[in-house]
Amino acid sequence: MKKYHNWLILLILISVNHTAFSAQPKNFSQAKKIAPSIYKDHPYTFYCDCPITWQNKKGIVEIDKCDYKIRKNQTRAERVEWEHVVPASKFTLLSENAEQRACWQDGGRKNCSQKDPLFQKMEGDLHNLQPAIGEINGDRGNLSFSHWEGHTGHSYGRCSIKIDFKRDEVDPPDSVKGQIARIYLYMYETYGLSYSLAELIQMDYWNSFYPVTKWECERDRRIAKIQGNHNKFVKENCDRIE
Repeated sequence: MKKYHNWLILLILISVNHTAFSAQPKNFSQAKKIAPSIYKDHPYTFYCDCPITWQNKKGIVEIDKCDYKIRKNQTRAERVEWEHVVPASKFTLLSENAEQRACWQDGGRKNCSQKDPLFQKMEGDLHNLQPAIGEINGDRGNLSFSHWEGHTGHSYGRCSIKIDFKRDEVDPPDSVKGQIARIYLYMYETYGLSYSLAELIQMDYWNSFYPVTKWECERDRRIAKIQGNHNKFVKENCDRIE
């Protein structure tokens, strides 16, 4: 009877574990369907902190409530798009050889998304996805993050992100620089991506200078329950303050 009882407990534990991680996304398409559930009670866009109204898995940005100034694309400005904080173009270079992945050379991102399992995993990693205003997502593209003084570059009303299309750089709001840094460091360590020395220095500084927020800690916990892993650069900071 005791042996049967032990087996029953083991089966229950296996079942619970499978249920917890059964929703882990295998690619970007699956991740986009899962991601809205993380933000249901924190309905605000990354970068601009504009309110979001969720209609099932579709996010509508209430730009009139955050004084967002549209640059040119109203349709994308009014919808949520899932921003890769570390852009997909960086998934193609691994630090071990600094050579571009074969799938990218043979057909770019679309080809990698269809044929490369590691690229698919990186593209669907929930730790690297944030709900952004679509126009910001499009304007940022794969531009690098930086910081500069003054008001050069395009701004978006009360949203304090600045994008300099001549220099191909983005200066994000101070409120998200720490989050950006910890995502960059996570992707660098988890997948062995290739960054410049300047990027690593900047991200290390932002990580140190801009502390984690309560929401960042909660977001990490929610993603870990779905995906099965923490962003250690977030968790270690959260463990120190909680």
